[in-house]
This record gives sequence, structure tokens and C-alpha cells, in this order.
Amino acid sequence: MKDIIKIALSQIDIAEIKGSLDNPEVMKYYHETGRKWVSHDETPWCDAFLDWCAMRAGLKFSPGLNARGWLEIGEKIEPELVFALSIEIPIVCVLWRIDPDGEYGHVGLVARINDKSVWLLGGNQALGKVSIQPYPLNRVLGYRRLWK
Repeated sequence: MKDIIKIALSQIDIAEIKGSLDNPEVMKYYHETGRKWVSHDETPWCDAFLDWCAMRAGLKFSPGLNARGWLEIGEKIEPELVFALSIEIPIVCVLWRIDPDGEYGHVGLVARINDKSVWLLGGNQALGKVSIQPYPLNRVLGYRRLWK
């Protein structure tokens, strides 16, 4: 299962292209996971990126194109266990965006965590690219352990 981490890391710095051009590397995240209707790489793609990584690793992934859909995939992990488990197994972290009770979110793989922040390895981060970025813990909606 650590393959998902290797797959995600292999994509570091893949970035969307602002404007009318689209990066085919970003577009593959949509198209290879069945979202052939997506026509621009500036469509929110954190979910598509994680879906693509999970698919390549032979793991289940979110059927929609919504980061919060990951709250239904795999096994729920309690926050106090993430500190210990994130070194041993890949853990997905789902964050809220705009409103904690709204529909928008962000998703990535836990790369590091401390008492203030969780660093996510994910897509559509830091100027629209695959990267590792910190997020405040108060934005976390949940953590999930993935299964085949």
C-alpha cells in the first residue's frame, strides 16, 4: 500500500497551466479515472489526482469528483492515531474549504503531522501543482486508511 506514496511522489511539481492550454499530465488524472468530460486542467483536481494515485496502486478510490467523497472510502482513523500510523500506512486526510459545513473540500495523503499542522502530499496545491503543503489541523474533516 505504500505504493500510493511512491506514485504520488513521482508526480511532484506536475502543474496545471493557467489560461487556454492544459497540461496533459494533469488531464490524465481526470481521464484515466473515468472523468472524460473534464476539458480543462483548472477544474479542481485534488480528488482526481488522489483517485489516479489510488487506481495506479490498485486501491479503491472516490467515485465522484469531490474531495469530501473520500470520507466514505476505506476505514475511518481517529485523529490521535494518525500520529503513530502515518509512518506505517498511507492515510488520506480530507479538509474543508470555504465552509466546514459546505460542499467544498481538499484531499491529500498525510506526509507529516504535528500538534498544529498536517502536511499533505496532494494535487492542486501551492499554485496548482503536486506538492507537499501544510494545512492547519482545524480544517481537518477526517482521516481514512485505504483498502484494496
